[in-house]
Amino acid sequence: MRLILRVKRVYEEARDEDGLRVLVDRLWPRGLRKDRADVDLWLREAAPSDALRKWYGHDPSRWEEFKRRYFAELEGKGDVVDQIVRRLDEGAVTLLFSTRELEKNNAVALKEYLERRAGGHRKG
Repeated sequence: MRLILRVKRVYEEARDEDGLRVLVDRLWPRGLRKDRADVDLWLREAAPSDALRKWYGHDPSRWEEFKRRYFAELEGKGDVVDQIVRRLDEGAVTLLFSTRELEKNNAVALKEYLERRAGGHRKG
């Protein structure tokens, strides 16, 4: 069985194929009411530290260094990472983020980290 891991903006409409929708931002998305959000699980602990998030500031020139530092933070959060991996064993997981930056954000980096950790057997 091939396990599925995706990333998506939290503001996009939920779809059945999303599976478990996990918000991986430290801050709640601006303008999104909690009672209207299609978020199954909010894992603040999976987000980069405030200091790293502020340092990065979505500066594309800092992307590779951001990932290196974020991955180092994730190494110390094995319980949080394992929680996502366990959920993947149950079905599709979609990592949700709120930034307008679609390609260089913490959810994309977290997906890459999880795929590397899983040996590249995740898709989506």
